[in-house]
Amino acid sequence: MKNWKVKFSNSTVEFVLDGKFAAIGKMVDKANAIYITDENVYALHQKQFKGKPTIVIPAGEVHKQQATVDFIVEALLNFGANRQSFLIGVGGGVVTDMVGYVAGVFMRGVQVGFVPTTLLAMVDASIGGKNGIDVGVYKNMVGLIRQPAFILYDHSFLSTLPSYQWENGFAEIIKHAAIKDAKMMKELNENNVAFYQKNTKALAALIQKNVEIKVKVVQKDEFEKGDRKLLNFGHTLGHAIENEHALLHGHAISVGMVYAAKISQVLQGFTGTGLLVETLQKYGLPTAMHFDVDATMEVMQKDKKKANAGMQYVLLNKIGKGVYETIPMKTLHKLIKLYS
Repeated sequence: MKNWKVKFSNSTVEFVLDGKFAAIGKMVDKANAIYITDENVYALHQKQFKGKPTIVIPAGEVHKQQATVDFIVEALLNFGANRQSFLIGVGGGVVTDMVGYVAGVFMRGVQVGFVPTTLLAMVDASIGGKNGIDVGVYKNMVGLIRQPAFILYDHSFLSTLPSYQWENGFAEIIKHAAIKDAKMMKELNENNVAFYQKNTKALAALIQKNVEIKVKVVQKDEFEKGDRKLLNFGHTLGHAIENEHALLHGHAISVGMVYAAKISQVLQGFTGTGLLVETLQKYGLPTAMHFDVDATMEVMQKDKKKANAGMQYVLLNKIGKGVYETIPMKTLHKLIKLYS
């Protein structure tokens, strides 16, 4: 499967799974295309943007905020952008989240496509139509669900990734295995980052498998009324500590998954925590950290998944089977404190 057209509720997304960046010239009218990337990607791949109208934004989660959105909008106006403009977000999850959000609100909506350049963006962040920005320490507090026209995968971008970004991406891959695919967890546990870096066929197959997992979940529940919530495994606590402690997304989610697994032991009788922890460690991911539980619970009180006096929390019944349960905040506080 090289090209895969996926129908969502209001649109169709074309997944170009073994693509080349240059192919965008045939997919989008050159006169309407405006590229948006960050300073890291631009510095490494400047030749790719030669002759193309390009907006370069500061890199990093700290810049995933309204001030950067305003900067992009002003730059679009300077380029003479209009309702026929087609925005192309080239970068990791911060870029695709923000460009998708800008495309949804600029002139009440223009077309957008993504070229994810990190492993995390390829398997998770660019897929599913969630776009948004942070407000202070609160992750993705402002945003919308709106699908891109295409997501183009050019694996050559991965060759310039630093090691910590490989780790970052594998956190989301391990998450998918934990909630949906016990066989993939076994494969991951038997290998490591170096194996996939050297074995490009295995890496391409793994990326495709993760794309398929996320797409199938989102197709069934695009607006997160049911099973799409499972994709938040590790994210409730992970998001609460990510911005507060300036962690990489994958590193925060890794810690969040370990806590969720331990809570699952109590509430679901889960027995696979050892396998999950061992697998995360094989990919260089943290499985423990010190944080102020009371302060973290205060941040979690603002989480979008909070429902009255409880939190909709994703747990594991077994490896490959995620479930969600509303846990009273007092109970959750006690359980997190128990394992801290």
